[in-house]
Amino acid sequence: MDRIFISILILITSSTLYSQQKVTNKPEYVIIINDEIVSKEQVSTYSKNGDIKTMNKGVSQKKRDELYNLHGDKIGDKQFIVNVILLTEFEKAERKRAKKKIVHSKRVAVQEFLLNINDVAKNFNVQMIDGTTIELNELKGKVVLLNFWATWCAPCIMEFYDMPDKILNSFKDSEFVFIPISIGESKEKAVKKMKKLAKNGINFNVGYDSNKAIWDLYASGSIPKNFLIDQNGVIRYVSTGYSEAGVDKLAIEIQKLLDKQ
Repeated sequence: MDRIFISILILITSSTLYSQQKVTNKPEYVIIINDEIVSKEQVSTYSKNGDIKTMNKGVSQKKRDELYNLHGDKIGDKQFIVNVILLTEFEKAERKRAKKKIVHSKRVAVQEFLLNINDVAKNFNVQMIDGTTIELNELKGKVVLLNFWATWCAPCIMEFYDMPDKILNSFKDSEFVFIPISIGESKEKAVKKMKKLAKNGINFNVGYDSNKAIWDLYASGSIPKNFLIDQNGVIRYVSTGYSEAGVDKLAIEIQKLLDKQ
């Protein structure tokens, strides 16, 4: 739980700092306990005391609407709500007893990347929401950033907010192609999300991989995931998860490949 709390807290803090520095209306996380908005300092205290039962990013649309009715515009999209549930007194006592019986075991690391650095990228055809089709093999000679995301994935959306300034505008006149692919979702969902994001200046074409056929060639597990492919179709850099520093690193790696032309 401490690891989950720390990673969520880092994401919330970085989001807040970024929003203070940028003109773009970047969404911020709202933390909820018992239907009330609380500060990250309060959550930190609960965490130190071992009082947190669960902490989840994202709620149902119904729950989001209920919270909006209580708090108004302080509540944003459902994926930017962090819902914290505290332990009851009985559960605290049970947890203390359970800790005495825990048997430590090694965790088997899950290999989430099916293709990695120096592997040849597997060819695919992807339908884009504007009606066009992209075939990877036809992009030889260009640097390609393949991004896997989903409309429900808050870190994916946060990454999208950084893409125009840090990636797309920087390389718009270069031999560079950005292919963001929504996994496991319909075209309609992707279109709806991108229309909403366009109001905040996030305006680019995306593909959709409804049956995860492309995703299954490249990876499993968590998103966002990025594969940076060079002019010869070889993967030169991969990343998973979101951070501003991570997007900066992507930009550096893209520039390195473009400089090799």
